Amino acid sequence: MELPRTMPELPAAHGFRLRRWSLDDTGLIREASTDPYIPLITTVPAPYTEAGATAFVERQWRRTEIGTGYPFVIVDPAGRAVGSVGLWVGELPLRGWATVGYWVAGPARGRGTARVALDAVTGWALDELGVPGLELSVRGNRGTPPRSAPPNAPAFDAPACGPPTRWWTAARATCGATSDRSRADP
Repeated sequence: MELPRTMPELPAAHGFRLRRWSLDDTGLIREASTDPYIPLITTVPAPYTEAGATAFVERQWRRTEIGTGYPFVIVDPAGRAVGSVGLWVGELPLRGWATVGYWVAGPARGRGTARVALDAVTGWALDELGVPGLELSVRGNRGTPPRSAPPNAPAFDAPACGPPTRWWTAARATCGATSDRSRADP
């Protein structure tokens, strides 16, 4: 499977959109760096520095250039950068599926931001890129999943035999759980 080495801009529901990281996104990086959890599970610099923010953005660009992933900025209808969602394809040839993950800055939480972003990136991955399946990487505080990704979220079904923080939309998933967005197993 040949995947593009450039970032598209993706429309999302309710006026949201997903786009490539830019050096103008330092406000979002600064905000995320003060979150008690985001810097622990990402490469967002904490404490915040301009040099750290620049290095963070450049890492996001390199991930697409070298073929390991597509890190998007989530932009709300007012044009504000409010979070990040990524499609990680580096292990796709070995595992048969890619991984999606996200984080949302504090003020944008609880408004459906993650769900809209996940729906846009999963639709692009499954329908346009032809990725055979996706794993949603969710890391909640103290092992509990975040409210924005419940087990019954529209794009992901929770397998009965999987760990409580993993949701699948892959026809080839080891537990056999699928969603309506899955590709049929050939």
